[in-house]
Amino acid sequence: MTGDLDQPSSLQTLSTRSALLYYFAPPPGEANIDPRMKALLDSIQPGEGPTKIVYISTSGVYGDCHGGWVTEQSPVNPRTARAKARLAAETLLLKWGRQTATPIVILRVGGIYGPGRLPIEHIEEGLPVLRIAESPYTNRIHADDLARICMAAALHGEADIYNVSDGEPSTMTDYFNAVADLLNLPRPPQITMAEAQWKLSPAMLSYLTESRRMDNRRMIEELGVTLLYPNLQAGLAASI
Repeated sequence: MTGDLDQPSSLQTLSTRSALLYYFAPPPGEANIDPRMKALLDSIQPGEGPTKIVYISTSGVYGDCHGGWVTEQSPVNPRTARAKARLAAETLLLKWGRQTATPIVILRVGGIYGPGRLPIEHIEEGLPVLRIAESPYTNRIHADDLARICMAAALHGEADIYNVSDGEPSTMTDYFNAVADLLNLPRPPQITMAEAQWKLSPAMLSYLTESRRMDNRRMIEELGVTLLYPNLQAGLAASI
């Protein structure tokens, strides 16, 4: 069965009773809410609910932490529209879970990389990156590890929130340089934040104005995950 989250009436035929439900759909556009999540939850009739919902959210809900470490207990302070929409979806889902006694597992995921998900075009075009001194900390997880974490969340995850990353944060510039080195391409030129305001796209800038390091210990300990790629070096080698 299929349904369209942007066409709520099409969701009425979806079978969710006693199912394990993974929700990976992003919020639409640049709104601060997620009508797709509401449409799905509204379509689930009493007594027809799933046994558990696993939702992929974003580490962006923490906002700018000035390079500090964040745990699942850290306060949320989303700054971008996409992060605000993700937090709105989290809030709506957790409330629905309490009302229906449905376990909800929320995965707050850092940047996803892997085959087909590397900034190769950016590097080949010689586009700039921030100079190291100004580059924010970013967090990553290999796509294969994320898939395995989603499965572990379904099997072992309690109704809770888990940070998802490899636990080895580095700067965005370090990341781009590592990809360039692996491909034997010239490293991207480095510019200042002042120059970036008019040389980089608004989308790229939105990732460069927040800095945080994610603590992934709860994910490792409670979900029983052993990462295939616990650092960028191992993950990149498996991504080319």
